[in-house]
Amino acid sequence: MSIYRQAPRDGESRVQGRQDLPLREETIPQLLAAAVRDHGDRDALVFCEHGLRLSYDEFSAAVDRLATGLLGLGISRGDRVGIWAPNRPEWVLTQFATARIGAILVNVNPAYRVGELEYALRHVGVRCLILADSFKTSNYVNMVQHVAPELMFCAPGALMAPNLPDLRIVVRMGTSRSTSGILNFADLADTPADTARLDAITATLRADDAINIQFTSGTTGLPKGATLSHRNIVNNGHFTTATIGFTHEDKLCIPVPLYHCFGMVMGVLGCVSKGATMVFPGEGFDPDVVLNAIADEGCTGLYGVPTMFSAMLDSQNFLRHDLSTLRTGIMAGAPCPIEIMRRVIDRMNMAEVTIAYGMTETSPVSFQSHTDDPLDKRVTTVGRIHPHLEVKLVDEQGHTVPVGEKGELCTRGYSVMKGYWGEPARTAEAVDRDGWMHTGDLATLDTDGYCNIVGRVKDMLIRGGENVYPREIEEYLFQHPAVQLAQVFGIPDPKFGEEVCAWIVLKPGTSATEDEIRDFVRGLVAHYKVPRYIRFRDELPMTVTGKAQKFLMRKAMIEELGLQESRTA
Repeated sequence: MSIYRQAPRDGESRVQGRQDLPLREETIPQLLAAAVRDHGDRDALVFCEHGLRLSYDEFSAAVDRLATGLLGLGISRGDRVGIWAPNRPEWVLTQFATARIGAILVNVNPAYRVGELEYALRHVGVRCLILADSFKTSNYVNMVQHVAPELMFCAPGALMAPNLPDLRIVVRMGTSRSTSGILNFADLADTPADTARLDAITATLRADDAINIQFTSGTTGLPKGATLSHRNIVNNGHFTTATIGFTHEDKLCIPVPLYHCFGMVMGVLGCVSKGATMVFPGEGFDPDVVLNAIADEGCTGLYGVPTMFSAMLDSQNFLRHDLSTLRTGIMAGAPCPIEIMRRVIDRMNMAEVTIAYGMTETSPVSFQSHTDDPLDKRVTTVGRIHPHLEVKLVDEQGHTVPVGEKGELCTRGYSVMKGYWGEPARTAEAVDRDGWMHTGDLATLDTDGYCNIVGRVKDMLIRGGENVYPREIEEYLFQHPAVQLAQVFGIPDPKFGEEVCAWIVLKPGTSATEDEIRDFVRGLVAHYKVPRYIRFRDELPMTVTGKAQKFLMRKAMIEELGLQESRTA
């Protein structure tokens, strides 16, 4: 039976999810305890690349050892603990160990460069940073030493860095080397568990406590720390996996990153809420590695952004893999081309695949198609509203628009974040007095309550499932000594959906090349934010009031490159 059947009333674009399905008032430690009680001997975690397999009993015991180790370092309830790593076992252990003692997990994007890292750590006052040694081209140890050089001369756990006044402890995953000032994760994780002490702390936690901070870039500047509670993310993970009919007998392949809600909420917490098995193919995405994991582990579900599914379908080794166990999954993070959706259903045996829509600030999912929805609805909409949520579409004056008309999507309910960490003014701009989260997305609702995302109120672009906010990149471009003006916008791309383009006016008497600009930005921001296209102009198209006309820039680039406008599903 579908868990949502709400449609608009009185011709207004406003829907409400089912209220008869109970909200879960558990904290994350209580959620895990329930899974251990009911499914303790079943597989909880499989990390294929690391050769690690843990039952729920084993996983819970490992969490308690790590949590006790964190207590030994002086980490306590409310302290912020950063995690900076790709998909590794230590990530999930840290997620639950911090929750066990009420510490707030801070997700640091593995693609961050030094500028973004420094800002994130300072902004939310991270006390302890747990990091991988390196990933791809990123040497995390070198970067943290760059922003806190005092680390190379201090005792482990005793960092005093004026640039990062709150950071005291740095922990590195693995056991291969010792580095001055840095603790080894393995030593921390081998601490004998003090279960009685942990239970006493856990008993004081409440579902509405802040437990996670995820950075989401803003259209008006630097990233904001969306602060989420146990109630926010426990329930969203629960309802997301309920929608795809997950039970303790299912196995979910999770190639999406853990630092994002898709991985840690929809994936990890969603599986734990059902006692299902989490399968992580590798630290990063590789289509053949994912296909191997599905076949070897007999996965019944798969998560991914459209570009991931496309890469798997186009793999030369695709036909060699037995995907007969697949049944369902979720495609989210970017608009899904209809053709990819049809190929996933037909060629990957995912007859019950669904589409989900949301944002970090809403934990994240607000809309999701159901496994028994008609195919045309699953390939052309993002489904219907989740339980215990309300959505309305409003015009520029804040009035609810009629069914079928475009309006800004606003969400209200349990999933709305507690706020942006330390930024009440920016929180008030996003969440109004009545509790509505203004998403900035333009949408329509049909008479049955199916939602279609048709654009964005502002100019955020989505590249390969990653949200890219032009204003943030512009701020870094302005730091270049030769840049006088800069405007960043998205243009269509057949592989990534959108690509980043920058138009730049140089200061008189200066010069720069496209590669010089890219190299400058590459050292400051994640790779997916580095402009692929750069054009130097004598002036930029502006309105009479001085506002940049990005739509004209975008149109000019589309014509210059001979591109086609991408369809937004």
